[in-house]
Amino acid sequence: MTTPPRRADAAGTWRRFARMLLGTVVVAGGLLYGFIVTVDPWDMLPLSPRLARIPISTNTRYSMPALTRGAAFDSVMLGTSTSRLMQPAVLDPALDARFLQLGMNSASAWEQERLLSLFLRHHPAPRVVMIDIDAAWCRNRPGNLTGPNRPWPEWMYGGSPWAGYLHMANLYGLQEAANQFLWLVGLKAQRFGADGYTSFVPPDDRYDRARVDRAFAAWTPPDPTPAPDGADRAVPDSMVLLHAMLSRLPAGTRRLLWFPPASAYLHGPAGSRSRMRALACRRAVTAMAAGMADTLVVDFDIPGPIVDDRDSFWDPLHYRLSVARRVMDDLGRIAHGGDGGADAHVLVRNGWPPR
Repeated sequence: MTTPPRRADAAGTWRRFARMLLGTVVVAGGLLYGFIVTVDPWDMLPLSPRLARIPISTNTRYSMPALTRGAAFDSVMLGTSTSRLMQPAVLDPALDARFLQLGMNSASAWEQERLLSLFLRHHPAPRVVMIDIDAAWCRNRPGNLTGPNRPWPEWMYGGSPWAGYLHMANLYGLQEAANQFLWLVGLKAQRFGADGYTSFVPPDDRYDRARVDRAFAAWTPPDPTPAPDGADRAVPDSMVLLHAMLSRLPAGTRRLLWFPPASAYLHGPAGSRSRMRALACRRAVTAMAAGMADTLVVDFDIPGPIVDDRDSFWDPLHYRLSVARRVMDDLGRIAHGGDGGADAHVLVRNGWPPR
């Protein structure tokens, strides 16, 4: 029995359409993939053109690996969002360094260790390593010592860069390649600094106390429950990792550990779990750093004109640009032998200022 002509024609039409569709998908996919790996939005692929790329991704975990290769840097800043307003252009002359700012929003202790390891791979004898000591180091949180808090491109931090040819074949890679391309052709403004610094808070002339009050009202308050006996001497789990990071630095590298200012709102009542946890962290860091050469530990999270003034902050955790400048000026003075004044306590000073 023969196939009716109409049915045969319809089957042939569908086969031609399917072949055309498949060919179109393959060609379009190939062109898009070629676009991604040619633009190479994160500057990580071995065979991509040597273009003047910039940090492009909002999740800076994708942008920082390329920055760590920069020969312009000899020092590094690590931390969470509470460190991000420390500006290399200000602290470079103050600390006689050329900083790369690697502070990341919500960075876990594990992520900070991985960033330091990557920086040391390209700069084995850094001049200054500056680490922000906040909740990432002072609170015992699930996963803090074992993994990232945001999507993490492991292939950029370990293994072969050739793996990127597989890992970039996705919509996020396409999106970021498009953003990088738009910047390369002059159609997109640069948002993130080539030294890793970007202000993420509004300028001071847009300060809005009503907005700040709403932020404070929405913030989860500190734990006010009374702390058990000995809580002020409990050693945070993260101290083992922090000690390992500091101990692997070569002789001559200066270590700067600093506690950023946070609103007194977050301190909690005297004798509370939150207050004793903070005290325990300071004691643990001080004890650990006391025997380390070329180490400076400074605490800005103390009662005083910054911490006690709500107008120093945009929310209980994040301070204003004018406060950041004040902290940087204080650090420069302290690094050259001065005291912390009303803003800070110097907890450890070994070999600062340098001989």
